[in-house]
Amino acid sequence: MIDGDTQTFALTLDKFLEHAAKWHPRAEVMTAREGGRVDRIGYAELLQRSRRVSAVLADLGVKAGDRVATLAWNTQAHVETWYAVMGIGAVCLTLNPRLTAVQLAAMAAKARARVLIVSADLAPLAAQIAEIAPSVERLLVIDGAVAALNLHALEPLLSVADASDIVWGNFAETAPSGLCFTSGTTGAPKGVTYTHRSSYLHTLRLLQADVLAITARDSVLTVVPMFHANAWGLPFAVPAVGAKLVLQGRHNDGASLAALINAESVTVAVGIATVWLGLVEHIEAHGGALPSLQRIVVGGAPLPPALMERIERCLGVTVQTSWGMTELSPSGTFAPPGDPARSAAVSGRPAIGVDLLITDADGKALPEQRNTEGHLRVRGAAVVERYFGDPESATDEDGWFATGDLAKIDDEGNLIITGRAKDLIKSGGEWINPAEIEAVVSALPEVSLAAVIGRQHPKWGERPILLVQTRDQGMISDEALLAPLRDSVAPWWIPDAIIRIPQMPLAPTGKIDKIRLRVEYGG
Repeated sequence: MIDGDTQTFALTLDKFLEHAAKWHPRAEVMTAREGGRVDRIGYAELLQRSRRVSAVLADLGVKAGDRVATLAWNTQAHVETWYAVMGIGAVCLTLNPRLTAVQLAAMAAKARARVLIVSADLAPLAAQIAEIAPSVERLLVIDGAVAALNLHALEPLLSVADASDIVWGNFAETAPSGLCFTSGTTGAPKGVTYTHRSSYLHTLRLLQADVLAITARDSVLTVVPMFHANAWGLPFAVPAVGAKLVLQGRHNDGASLAALINAESVTVAVGIATVWLGLVEHIEAHGGALPSLQRIVVGGAPLPPALMERIERCLGVTVQTSWGMTELSPSGTFAPPGDPARSAAVSGRPAIGVDLLITDADGKALPEQRNTEGHLRVRGAAVVERYFGDPESATDEDGWFATGDLAKIDDEGNLIITGRAKDLIKSGGEWINPAEIEAVVSALPEVSLAAVIGRQHPKWGERPILLVQTRDQGMISDEALLAPLRDSVAPWWIPDAIIRIPQMPLAPTGKIDKIRLRVEYGG
């Protein structure tokens, strides 16, 4: 007797663009350009162009397993590059242009990237990287041209490229597809390798109705950068359902985003909280409405409740919270769209393929997993097992990865991030959680952003100080800032000092840069 069987179908990422080209050929990928100009292309043509990019790379000697770096904004050309690199089995290393040349060169050198594909306006930075990183042999320019001997525009090469012999997906689904270095906000950057299988499964998880829940009828604005944690998987998920992909280029200011949302009838917009704060402040200052916009998906850092309420009230949208990290490919939990019990404090539940565990500081599982604060660990099909170049596993013996977050899980299975273990302040032998103080202060209408860090103290070791960016540089007294804390936290948690800063420093990922704050104010 012969058992039945199913066809072999490798879970490789090229299939998403090929599916979109075949079944949603005219669905658009739109890119915002300088001066209000836009570029549009259908998925069918995007596939053809991407395959020609593969041909150019193959002519340069790029083969499966080689690393190709990108230093670029959210544009059509960057999407084409992603699929071109991954389609032939090479590995796409995304570099963050908000980092220094020295930092980026170290990443490129560690990855042994041979080719660097760069947006024209970032060409000077790319040239510096190539000077420092000996592995980089060729610089290819997209989204413009640069007159320099060592730089070559990619577009003219595409016009003569022959993709007839290019084969996509002729490799194992377990092959690496991408490499992204962590932001370094809690230590030295570490490389996280994504495989085709892990990102394919991550995409299927994103598309569930209780997760991202996009369809072919949506117009999706991906404000989250493509150089940050795979753009949260959107360049795979949006083509997978044939939705319209709206790319904002390099401009994330409120005025640009408002105009783009209205012009492209955006229904779902995805990005970190500080981006949406800028959009809200623009609408509040200049008026206007965003009638097409239905949902804003927020992640990257815990969302202050007052900001969530302000976004929903000002923009007339539903805010969908989420939690994840580079090591998770990156999504971990999502609050279901339209969940009546949603709140800024809740980061949602894990979908199939992700599991959570609350432990003590030593990694031992807490006996009660509900409503007990502890250290968060995670495991799943798209969770890092070891960092790039590191022989040691990043997980414990049971496969759990320590996230560095403090968290608890409520009775409904919702994850609530309560802080970062590294951010905790130890004062007189007792712990203070800055996140709880920040949540209270951020709820004040006069406050745009708030951060609490520890400052060295001769008696107590550390004491908390509060740094505040007020809304529109408005005035608010120290007492008004501290008053709500007196009813919310222990008296010894009250910050010793308040420092007003005109602009809160942001890390390359858009989160508040606490490393910089500690350097400047923590001594």
